[in-house]
Amino acid sequence: MFGILKKLFGVGPKVDYADLMNRKAQIIDVRSPGEYASGHIKGSVNIPLDSLGKQLSKIKKDAPVITCCASGVRSASAKRLLIGQGFSEVHNGGGWASLQAKLK
Repeated sequence: MFGILKKLFGVGPKVDYADLMNRKAQIIDVRSPGEYASGHIKGSVNIPLDSLGKQLSKIKKDAPVITCCASGVRSASAKRLLIGQGFSEVHNGGGWASLQAKLK
C-alpha cells in the first residue's frame, strides 16, 4: 500500500531541483487562476488541471517539467497526465510554497 501512495504522490528519490532549473525546467502550476493570483512561483505557468489536457502545446516536451499545486494532489494527477501524453521527465513538486523554498 505504501508503494501505491508513493506513486500517487510522487514520493521517491530526492529530486535535485537546482539541477532541473539549470536544465531549463518548466514549472506548471495546476491550481485555479484565483489560487494562482493569490501567490505563485515567479516564472511558473498557470494551467489549471481541468484544462491541462487541452493546453499541452504550452509545454515543451524536450525540457524537464515540474508540476505544483496547493498540496501535491493535483500536481500528482498532472504528472500522470503528462507522462501519459509522452512527456519523459516530469516531477511532482508538490505544494507551490514548499517547492518555492526548495528552489532557493
